[in-house]
Amino acid sequence: MALRIETFSNIKGGNSFYKALSHPLTAQRAKHFIDAVAASGPIAVYDPQDFLDGMTEFYDLSAWDVRHVLVQHIEALGQRRLGRQVQPVTDMPACDVKTLFVACFDARRLLDQVRHLIPEDVSVVTLDDIRLPDEMLTNTRHYLNPLNFATNFAFFRDADGQHTTVASCNYWHGYGAANVSLWLCLFDDGGKVLAQWQEQLPAATAVFRIDSKAVRERFDLPAFTGSLFMHAQHIAGHDTVKYALDTYGDSPGELSCTHDANAWPADFYAGLPAPRQDEQVILWIQNSNPIAIPAGAVGLGPMGSADVKWLDHEIPPFATHAVDSAELFPGAAWPAQFEVHAGRYFVRPRYEVVRRGGPRRIAHVNVERVDLVPDAKLPQVAPLVGKGYILPAPVLPTDTWSSVVLPTPMARDQQELPVAVALYDAGGEEIIRHSLGRLPRNESIAVEVGELLAKAQRDLASGYGHMELLYDFDAGNQVDGWLHGLFHYRHKGTGHSADTSFGAHIYNIPLTYKDEPQSYINIPPGLSTRLFLRLGPAPLDTFCHLIYPASRPWHPHSTTRLILHNDAGEEVAQRDVSIPCSGSLLWHYSSMFDAAERQRAGDGGYVMIRDITCRLFGYHGLSTGDGVFSLDHMFGF
Repeated sequence: MALRIETFSNIKGGNSFYKALSHPLTAQRAKHFIDAVAASGPIAVYDPQDFLDGMTEFYDLSAWDVRHVLVQHIEALGQRRLGRQVQPVTDMPACDVKTLFVACFDARRLLDQVRHLIPEDVSVVTLDDIRLPDEMLTNTRHYLNPLNFATNFAFFRDADGQHTTVASCNYWHGYGAANVSLWLCLFDDGGKVLAQWQEQLPAATAVFRIDSKAVRERFDLPAFTGSLFMHAQHIAGHDTVKYALDTYGDSPGELSCTHDANAWPADFYAGLPAPRQDEQVILWIQNSNPIAIPAGAVGLGPMGSADVKWLDHEIPPFATHAVDSAELFPGAAWPAQFEVHAGRYFVRPRYEVVRRGGPRRIAHVNVERVDLVPDAKLPQVAPLVGKGYILPAPVLPTDTWSSVVLPTPMARDQQELPVAVALYDAGGEEIIRHSLGRLPRNESIAVEVGELLAKAQRDLASGYGHMELLYDFDAGNQVDGWLHGLFHYRHKGTGHSADTSFGAHIYNIPLTYKDEPQSYINIPPGLSTRLFLRLGPAPLDTFCHLIYPASRPWHPHSTTRLILHNDAGEEVAQRDVSIPCSGSLLWHYSSMFDAAERQRAGDGGYVMIRDITCRLFGYHGLSTGDGVFSLDHMFGF
């Protein structure tokens, strides 16, 4: 059974009450608080904001001698909470109790409204007694302000020659934040706290990195595979902790990357690939809550199938657990894919694909929506939005790389998927449009770009380009705007591979449909670009594939500026590039900026990609130059 607490709403956004209750420090404080209240005698509970049921999902209040549960909302009368029939708060004067627990934060105003009802000999306690310290908060007056709970989890490992780096930028400084810091808590695979510490971020829009090798050495830790909890404090502008996650090894052949975990646990995730013949697929479940995941609460099932295999053992609070998909479904093979039944117990999980006798690659699954139904209006507005929702991804140089797309249904009500794949060269010319027809939910079809080109006897004049996954309204109209795909890249010489996945958006039109074209900063339409490119340490080279997707024809060329910064966030150099509409640009750091500029930028530099004329979508990666590489999509702020 899923947790009965809202973690995220597609209308209201993230639920700060969930984050306040599930914070590791709150969990430590709550145990002592609950014990103290239990020892205080008979209790009345006042639940003015209907938070009590959510609280009891995480914290056991069975030791409390609860005599009355009082509510503010008349509509709640008739319900039962904590085993008691709820009563109106106006019954408080007749309650023979020693303690009143008010189940809310920022309780003073709510208490003032009913203080005259509380007998003088009754002690009052509230959730404010388990608040985080004020020095950790951005807004001390409004505890559940989203800026107080900019948190996220990272998969974090330093074991068996495998290492991890979290890299991001103090983008909050650009919105006026000062004195930004990170509170960090590292859990091992069993959920035990290995270390807690603070990191002060530079007082500039500069890069920060958290490397597992450095953390292990700093705290003299044993080998670990677990979760790094991050809480950004004193921030502005964004309540989301975004980062790139690089995995690397003692062997130079180990190199991969993914990104932030999406900080709100969901009911379902999808897009987990089944293994190829020489592969093992490991799903990393990171329990994101201060309670154990019960046996039988989470599981795996083939896409579109009712056959779900539930994990038969408990996963402790904040623990990290590896699930080998082949142990649950030994016959499943690529391009089959799985759904993850998560029950709101963990944030968007990572998976690793391990080649037998070879390197591993890391990626993530995506949130599967439970609130979407097919959108009958979308086919009708097609004349206005042109191609409409576009999911763009690189086609790497075809003589060296194989580029593959696998459509992945991402809504529980999506029973069929009418899609097509369009190929574009770097100059923006559409070379091929290939319909996949109306795919049933349980049918997975992977498309390899080289095979499409060979069948059509076509080539990409530039040697590379990009592909777009699109709805095909000629094949069907059961569409919902939540179009996703998994993209797989393999170096033909070494076999080294990378996975990345994302969802579609409407790009570069002045009209809006619902919340598209999406804007992360202002209201739609989003028609500008601000992308962050982290740079890898020498001798690795950084590459970037920028795509200019357009749902309808937009400006003929982009006006894109690449701005190189050093480790202090100071500008070092600029380059102006122009990308054709529906075209792309693949470039390398080592050739875009000269040796003197790269030296001034140092190992801690980054590139900001800006364009005020159009919205670009980007992918980044690192390369050794001999066929070992990483690749994922970029993020902006």
